[in-house]
Amino acid sequence: MTIKELETQVLALTPTEKAEAISILNPSLKNSGRPITKTPGVMGGDACIDNTRIPVWLLASYRNDGAIDAFILDCYPHLSATDLVNVWAYAVAYHDEIEEAIRLQNEADEILDTPENIQ
Repeated sequence: MTIKELETQVLALTPTEKAEAISILNPSLKNSGRPITKTPGVMGGDACIDNTRIPVWLLASYRNDGAIDAFILDCYPHLSATDLVNVWAYAVAYHDEIEEAIRLQNEADEILDTPENIQ
């Protein structure tokens, strides 16, 4: 099978199947990145890159705003490309959870940006 044939087949997968394919491939990578975890009391229990306070919803919101992986990695030099693969796989598999977290954060930002809250 050629890479082009594989690409065609991968692109035909459902989002859940793509997340499963990524999780199958991750262990074979030299640096499999950190898993996504939820820790009570850390970042409100939101899904984060393990041993960080970087929530999946934050990186997903950057991507929604047009940021590419290279830019995100420049902003977070302690993350690896494989960490981002794990983030994107989680964001696809738990789309509703991540979109809800982004929505809640945007609402909080709007409240903080009102004139009475700006000093």
